[in-house]
Amino acid sequence: MLELIPAELPWLLCIAFVAGLVDAAVGGGGLIQLPGLFATLPQQAPALLLGTNKFGAMAGTAASAWRYARNVRFPWRPVLAATAAAFVFSFLGATAVSLMPKQAVRPLILGLLVAMLAYTLVKKDFGALHRPRAIGRRELAIALAMGAAIGFYDGFFGPGTGSFLIFLFIRFFGLDFLRASAASKVVNLATNLAALGFFVPSGQVLMAVAVPMAAANIAGAFTGTRLALHGGTPLIRRLFLALVVVLIAKMGWDTFAA
Repeated sequence: MLELIPAELPWLLCIAFVAGLVDAAVGGGGLIQLPGLFATLPQQAPALLLGTNKFGAMAGTAASAWRYARNVRFPWRPVLAATAAAFVFSFLGATAVSLMPKQAVRPLILGLLVAMLAYTLVKKDFGALHRPRAIGRRELAIALAMGAAIGFYDGFFGPGTGSFLIFLFIRFFGLDFLRASAASKVVNLATNLAALGFFVPSGQVLMAVAVPMAAANIAGAFTGTRLALHGGTPLIRRLFLALVVVLIAKMGWDTFAA
């Protein structure tokens, strides 16, 4: 089992708390937590860090999904369809990630960070209005395809899954930002559970790190959900942008200066 120096675990707990807070409010917590793990524990294999990230993220996502379900109404039919497809394909993605060489992971994370930063800056008012669409066969087919694609991506890589789901629920189902965020948590919980179905039995989770990070993630998720439900999204968005910029700089240095 990994031996941590005293300075490492508190840093990882801070990362997990902020990741849970941001993910609950605006999605994209993996953009903070996963690069944080790679930066703090660079000697570990990618699959091991991905599994540890999933364990912590699953706990936070479950907490925010429960809080949202109690306070926000959204269309359950497409959400459940997307959830079912995402669960199956997330396991397939988690299985595939163990084949990825370590050298290929860091540039992918950096590229995703840059893309998500640009997306967040451009889409300033996206999802401001709630205009839900009637749910028919076309919408259910879109939900299944969406769940399959995002599920595989989340199992294979992960960061930004919540943000992608929010975007798709707004684009295809007319939800506003808050309801799209709530719906995304249900799907994201399924993908995390499915991925852990591979990572845990195969020993790809650092439990000494994952368990305390899960607790910190839950605390952050409750805080982030509370802020989102009380109109605090603009604050979380600014925090998200600031942290992504810092992580782009860190991951860029690690990628190109190594």
